[in-house]
Amino acid sequence: MQTKIKKVKFEPEYKNPNYTVILECPQGNELYIKFDYTYAMKKYMPLKVEYDGVDKGAKLSWYTNNVEKMTVDAFLEKIAEKINKKYNFKNEEK
Repeated sequence: MQTKIKKVKFEPEYKNPNYTVILECPQGNELYIKFDYTYAMKKYMPLKVEYDGVDKGAKLSWYTNNVEKMTVDAFLEKIAEKINKKYNFKNEEK
């Protein structure tokens, strides 16, 4: 993963745990992603994406495919893995 995590907000108290991250891209740009883990689908889903202050809706594949060379699922899973480890959180349905 080329992108570095700068800032994290983690909200495990919701039905689906919410993650908000600000990332520093290899080009020095800033990528903001809000995503959650959806228990019903058993995967991470982007909710909001901004790239250098430009709203991209919930679309993230343009970045993960071109820069990270991986799928959105794999990218979000890597980010969540680091956050879950930091906060000692396990994704288990309540």
